[in-house]
Amino acid sequence: MIGFSALLAAPFAAAMLAGSSAQMDTTPAAVTDRPPEDEIIYFVLPDRFENGDTDNDRGGIRGDRLKHGFDPTHKGFYQGGDLAGLTARLDYIQSLGATAIWLSPIFENKPVQGRGEYVSAGYHGYWITDFLNVDPHLGTREEFKALVDAAHARGMKVYMDIITNHTADVIQYQECHGRNALPELKESGECPYRSKGDYPYTTIGGPDGKPVNQGFLGDDPAHLTTENFSKLTNPNYAYTPFVPRAERRVKNPAWLNDVRYYHNRGNTRFEGENSRMGDFVGLDDLMTEDPFVVQGMIDIYKQWITDFRVDGYRIDTARHVNPEFWQIFAPAILDHAAAEGIPNFHMFGEVYEFEPGQLAKFTTEDGFPAILDFAFQGRVRSMVAEDKPARDLDRLFTTDAVYAKGFETAKQLPTFLGNHDMGRFSGFIREANPEISDEELTARIILGHAILMVSRGVPTIYYGDEQGFVSDGHDQDARETLFPSVTDVYTDNDLAGTDATVADENFDRSHPIYTAISELAAMRQSEPALRRGAQMVRHSDLEGGVIVLSRMDPDGSGEIIGAFNAENEARTIRFPVDGRSGAWQGLHGDCLNESPAPGMYEVTLPATGFVICKTEFQTQ
Repeated sequence: MIGFSALLAAPFAAAMLAGSSAQMDTTPAAVTDRPPEDEIIYFVLPDRFENGDTDNDRGGIRGDRLKHGFDPTHKGFYQGGDLAGLTARLDYIQSLGATAIWLSPIFENKPVQGRGEYVSAGYHGYWITDFLNVDPHLGTREEFKALVDAAHARGMKVYMDIITNHTADVIQYQECHGRNALPELKESGECPYRSKGDYPYTTIGGPDGKPVNQGFLGDDPAHLTTENFSKLTNPNYAYTPFVPRAERRVKNPAWLNDVRYYHNRGNTRFEGENSRMGDFVGLDDLMTEDPFVVQGMIDIYKQWITDFRVDGYRIDTARHVNPEFWQIFAPAILDHAAAEGIPNFHMFGEVYEFEPGQLAKFTTEDGFPAILDFAFQGRVRSMVAEDKPARDLDRLFTTDAVYAKGFETAKQLPTFLGNHDMGRFSGFIREANPEISDEELTARIILGHAILMVSRGVPTIYYGDEQGFVSDGHDQDARETLFPSVTDVYTDNDLAGTDATVADENFDRSHPIYTAISELAAMRQSEPALRRGAQMVRHSDLEGGVIVLSRMDPDGSGEIIGAFNAENEARTIRFPVDGRSGAWQGLHGDCLNESPAPGMYEVTLPATGFVICKTEFQTQ
C-alpha cells in the first residue's frame, strides 16, 4: 500500500462541534449507575505498565531468576511493573478517555514454569496457585484496594481477569513425569490426552483395569450432582497423578490441593472432548463438572467482590469449561454483585473464535452476559490491515440477532483490535504491508480506533497501542513495558507516530495516536447515540474498503453517522439517512451542513480516513 491520510494533518478538536462543544458533558456518571456499554476499557498487564515499587520486583523470593522469576532482560519473565505503578498512572489512563481498567490476573502465581527453552515466569497472571491473594511481585491486597478505591474516586471502574478452568502446573503424572516414565515424555513434560472412552472413570488404566469408583455414573449433564461425585474417590483412572512434596500445600483455598478435583487426563489438543478436559499446556485442569468445584469457584470470586467492590470479571479460557458450570456460576456472581450494590457488574468470557455464531452460543447455551468480540476484531483487521472488503464487517453486524438478547447483548460485547495473546493491531497492519510508511501506519491505527469508538460494543484499548507500539509478533512479543525496557526484542522495535523506542518512558500524552483516541473517547462519552443507540449500516462496499455506520440517539432525537475509508484514495459516498434529518454538524472531518436531498446524505472521505457527522431530527 502507498498513500496516506489527511487525518494526521487535521487537528481532531477543530472538527468537534465548534458551536456547542462548551455544552458537552463528558463526565462519566456514578460508577455503579453506568451500564457496561457506557464504558471505554483499558486493558493492561500490571507487570508491563509501570514500576512503582522496586522492592517487590522479586516477589520476596530468594535465589536466581528460575526461583523468583524476575529478569527484565527477558520477555518471558517479570519486568517489575506493579499495582503501585498502575495507581500512580491513573491520570494517564483517564486522560486517554478510559472509564474502566481491565487488569490481567493479579492472583499469586507459580513464579516459574516450563523446561529448557520454554521456561518462563507467571508475570501475566494465568498460572494461579493462591486464588485469594495478590501476587507479591505485583503488590499486596492493601495496594489492590488502594487502586480500586483511587479508580472509583475518579469515576473509573476496575475489572479483574479471572480463571476457573485451571490452576498452575503443579500436578504431575507417574506415567509422564515419574521415575519410570518414558524418557521422551519425562524430558519434554508432555502427557498425551487419555479419553473417557479409552480410560473410563470406573477402571484403572483402561477398560480391563481394576474397578474403581463404583456407582459413579459419569459426568453427563444429567449426573452433575453431589451424590454422584461423592463416588468419584479414586483419581487414577487415566493417569496416576501426584504432587511433588514441595508443592503439596501451595494452592489456596486448601481444597485445590486435592487431585480428585481435577480431570487428570493429560494435555489438551484443543479439540472435542479434550478441549474441556485436558490440561492447557500442562496447567492443572479443574473438574468443573463437580458441584463442589462449582461452589468453590463461586465462593472465591464472590469474596473478591465483597472485599474490593470490583466492577466486573473478564473470564479466561471460557470455552474450555462445560456449559453447566457457567449456567450456575454466572447468575450466582451477578446476583452477589447486585446484592453488594453493583447492579451493572460486567462479566464477559474469552472465547478465541472468529465466527459470531460460535461466540453467540456462549450467551445462549452457557449463559454468559457477554463475550469478547473476536469476530469484530477479525473483520476490522481484514478491512483496515489486509485490504479486504468492508462488506465483511457489514455481515458481522447483521448477525447480532443471534446473541441471547440480540442487540442488547451485542452492544455490551467488549470490542478490540488486538491483545496480549494474538498481538497488536499495528503489527497486523505492518505484517500485511511491510513497506508501509510511518504516516500511513499511524493513520490506519487511528482509523481502526475510530471504527472501534463508533461501532456498537464496548471499546477496549490494549495498553501501549496509544503510544504506537508495534510488536514483533504475538504473546510474549506483544507485551512490552511502558516504563523503560532493557529487553532487546522490545527495544529494537520501530514505533508508529514517534521517534521514541521502548527503551524510553512511553507515557506521552502528545503522541498522535494517544491524542486521537482521547478525542474519540470524549466524543463517545458526550454522545449517548455512540454508547447506547441502535446501529444500522448505511453503506458498505462489496469489494472496496468504505463502510458507513449510523447510530441513533436513544431518545429518538437524532442520528450520528460514521463513515470510514480504508482505501488509499479519497472517496465520495452517498447513502440513505433518516428522513427527519435537519442540519448536520461535524464531529470529525468535513460534513455538509445540509443533505443534498431529503433522506440522503453525502460525505467525502480522505484516504485512510473518516468523518463523523451528527444531525438532530426536525419536528413536524
